[in-house]
Amino acid sequence: MNASTMATPDVAISAPTSIVSVKPVLLSAPGRGEDLKVRVSAPTIGRELPIIVFSHGFGSSLDGYGPLADFWAAHGFVVVQPTHLDSRTVGLPQDDPRTPRLWRFRVEDMKHVLDQLDLLEAAVPGLSGRLDRSRIAAAGHSFGGQTAGNLLGLRVLDPVSGTEEDLSDPRIKAGVLLATAGKGGADLTPFAAEHFPFMNPSFAHMTTPALVVAGDKDDSPLSVRGPEWLADPYFLSPGDKSLLTLFGAEHSLGGIPGYEVKETTDEHTERVALIQRLTWAYLRHALGIDDAGWTRARTALTNGDHPLGRLESK
Repeated sequence: MNASTMATPDVAISAPTSIVSVKPVLLSAPGRGEDLKVRVSAPTIGRELPIIVFSHGFGSSLDGYGPLADFWAAHGFVVVQPTHLDSRTVGLPQDDPRTPRLWRFRVEDMKHVLDQLDLLEAAVPGLSGRLDRSRIAAAGHSFGGQTAGNLLGLRVLDPVSGTEEDLSDPRIKAGVLLATAGKGGADLTPFAAEHFPFMNPSFAHMTTPALVVAGDKDDSPLSVRGPEWLADPYFLSPGDKSLLTLFGAEHSLGGIPGYEVKETTDEHTERVALIQRLTWAYLRHALGIDDAGWTRARTALTNGDHPLGRLESK
């Protein structure tokens, strides 16, 4: 393999470029109670750059998920990371009137990003005129997976209104859902049912193409079903979907929430590298950029004998 290419046995990746990252960019968000803080990371070269809007897990912020955001940006994506109201950096009190609707504010944060791409583009030196707004993906980890899923068609039974609203967005063409919760009701633990009443998603309308990533050791304290619960977004949704099951992975999936962060319980650099490359290849495929990497990954990971994981599609 030549020096211009980095690779795992599964996906060949072109050499990374330098990136520029700007934070915080403040976006107006009426009704939210405060401006939305956003981080934008982009490669310093290239044009017609596709966009990933990334939703962090509960308590994290725009500073999290460097292993993913930095990798995607270094390999040709513009990555936008809003800080949601549940972030530890916001410090929202439990009795704040916004707390019951945190899941909904998260979705609105993502839509604010989409609505104000002009401002975000202008905030990053050298980025002007280089975005491809026809190729936008939503991605998220844990609580952020549900948030990204809402933009793909996932519906939440709102505990406040008692209704399921369609919050999908046609600007989103593909998604990546990492360690994302499955269905609610009897599948939830009593703790989850009491404290997270919004965890009653319906996947029946989640038609936008997506890659679901789940760890086979991610035994969530929120569900009585064990690790298989995290595969629901794949099995219960219609349309073009793929599922990457990572062997031995817990909720941090090897360490995607950040570099050496304390919540990582299953640090595994090779697993993170596989996620980086596979999500990159999938999004290039799903956004109509290039199929070569995804085709190679499917060949390597669908035969069941890869040591890191198994890939299936429908």
